[in-house]
Amino acid sequence: MSSSKKQQSCIENSLGTPWGLHVVCEKIGTGQPQGMVFEGRVPIGLKADQCSVEKQKKNLITTRILRLSGLEQKVNKGGNVDSFKRYIYIHGTNHEQNLGTPVSSGCLQLSNESIQDVFDMIEVGTQLYIERPSKLV
Repeated sequence: MSSSKKQQSCIENSLGTPWGLHVVCEKIGTGQPQGMVFEGRVPIGLKADQCSVEKQKKNLITTRILRLSGLEQKVNKGGNVDSFKRYIYIHGTNHEQNLGTPVSSGCLQLSNESIQDVFDMIEVGTQLYIERPSKLV
């Protein structure tokens, strides 16, 4: 799994992974093939390896999306700290070789196989706790 390449943060436009209690509020991608690319939560009809070389350089959202909504008012819900409004997801990536290092723009990334497995195991309403770092740099 990978989280944000930026400092962990709940603040809008920070590109940091937010902390606190979240709920899976939406599951997107049922029936799509592994590697399908999503833009605006809609499959574009191409797998990552079918996209242009230029597009493949980007960190794409692939296979499945678990959209998260914060459950803690003023931490990750409401105002400028709203995980749902920030489009925070758990999703697959076309750069699986980078998993385990901080590389995302705030989302939690899994391998395409792992996101497909997790997607099939959990339901909308499942809660997830993202631990806050003990010390922010």
